[in-house]
Amino acid sequence: MAFPKITRRSFLKGGAAAAAAAAAVTLLPGCTNPASSADAVPDPTVIPEEDGIDALETFEYKDLEYALRDTFELPLGNVLLPAEGNWIPVMTAGAAAMPMVKASVLSLASGMLMEVVPQPLTVTPTNVIYDVRCSNDAFAWVELDMIDRSWKLYGSRFSAGSLMGTTSLLAEGDSDWDPPAFCCTGSRVIWQVQPSLSGDKTSETSYCYLWNVGKRDAQAVVESVGRFATAPIPSGNTVTLTPRVRNSEGLYYGVTCYSLADDLQTVIDQLVMPESVRPMSAARVGDRFVVAVEASYGSGGLLGGMGTFITGDNGKFVCVWREPAAGACGNGDIFFVKSRASYYTVNVRTRTYGFLGAIDRSVDYGEFPARAGEMGDTFVTFATVKDEKTGYPSKVIVRTFVPSTGQEKKEEG
Repeated sequence: MAFPKITRRSFLKGGAAAAAAAAAVTLLPGCTNPASSADAVPDPTVIPEEDGIDALETFEYKDLEYALRDTFELPLGNVLLPAEGNWIPVMTAGAAAMPMVKASVLSLASGMLMEVVPQPLTVTPTNVIYDVRCSNDAFAWVELDMIDRSWKLYGSRFSAGSLMGTTSLLAEGDSDWDPPAFCCTGSRVIWQVQPSLSGDKTSETSYCYLWNVGKRDAQAVVESVGRFATAPIPSGNTVTLTPRVRNSEGLYYGVTCYSLADDLQTVIDQLVMPESVRPMSAARVGDRFVVAVEASYGSGGLLGGMGTFITGDNGKFVCVWREPAAGACGNGDIFFVKSRASYYTVNVRTRTYGFLGAIDRSVDYGEFPARAGEMGDTFVTFATVKDEKTGYPSKVIVRTFVPSTGQEKKEEG
């Protein structure tokens, strides 16, 4: 396959915060991970449904082990995205038609919302900022032309709420390629380029790429014969991807944990889903996988059902049999599982579960996590909240929760 439009060197004029130009990086091909080869992949995980541990039926209910720490109020139209550190990426609605969307960050330390990319680098009436991610040290965003569906992915060094140095053009593609699913972790940007479900490239191979901030080169690190099932999710010193595996045998997805220490060249663990079962989200928390499946497949045993599954000892899975509304996250032995209007907390060590209700007047629009995978000590949610008098959406509320010490005043409701 010819890599999709990411080897061209060029310079683009722009005005994104500290960066006046975007220099295109060069791809180093031929570095893809061979972990999806048949001889390196475990057998599919097909176990009887009755072998799963139903957390909400067998675990003991316990008051929530996390307490509310901060509540921040943001203007209507802000959407938070998952992040690992103290800065949360935010898509902010523009005050006018151009730009329609800005890329911002929320500081969890101060509650301050700060614009990072006030407008797309390519300024046209149809070009918009489409997606954004950040870590404490890296910032990346996708720009999309709404008419021809062409896109560009940019990355930059990030510090204290601002871009630093020169912004790099990491990848670009046309409508034959989906806008990339991507994440930032530490000083790395990791993204997937995969063929669109419609177009002329539907049978092409997908690739995952990695770029270290400040480097001239990016590299292809993992390939999938067909589309990846989920977006990359970092957790500490690892990242989880779901490439296609066992391709000569059928349609199988391998939930695979890679080491960041050697830029995804080492596979730490792998869970092969039953045939044709496509996970909605998959991440690593500590030494456990947590996998969400949003449909009932009618085959494949336990993992072919709808729910969230946490790997455990002796091949056992802890199950939350609820339709997942987002990917789960966790810290140590405690996992947050999003259902339709609330969260369940599951402690796999103490075999207890708790409940975190949505904030008032948010059920119509939903409250969602701004964490994924290993979340550290702080759980973050955001919700569009309706005005108490008019019933119309009026603001966005961000809540942060930390492990309870038993001394906090419990939140009402």
